[in-house]
Amino acid sequence: MTDPNPIDDTADDYSRFEARLVARDQDATRVVTADIGDTTARKLVTELIDNDVVTPVPGKRVFVHEPSGTAFDSSTQLAVFHQGWTAARNADEVGE
Repeated sequence: MTDPNPIDDTADDYSRFEARLVARDQDATRVVTADIGDTTARKLVTELIDNDVVTPVPGKRVFVHEPSGTAFDSSTQLAVFHQGWTAARNADEVGE
């Protein structure tokens, strides 16, 4: 029996193809937080305040994210944090 021709060998093609598909699936499920503008952040923070997820501290101009206990002085930082926090919790629930 002769050795297989390395040019015709397609044994690794499936592994590479599958790795690309997995990477594409991971990209599709990731939450993009860099696209949050000031207006969107303010709307999200207002919704979170209405839903008792965030407590504003007026004298200190701080927002407290109640589930995590983390304080923020910027609505944009809070919005980005909350989206990442929510995505992480959802990923944990799916992983279980």
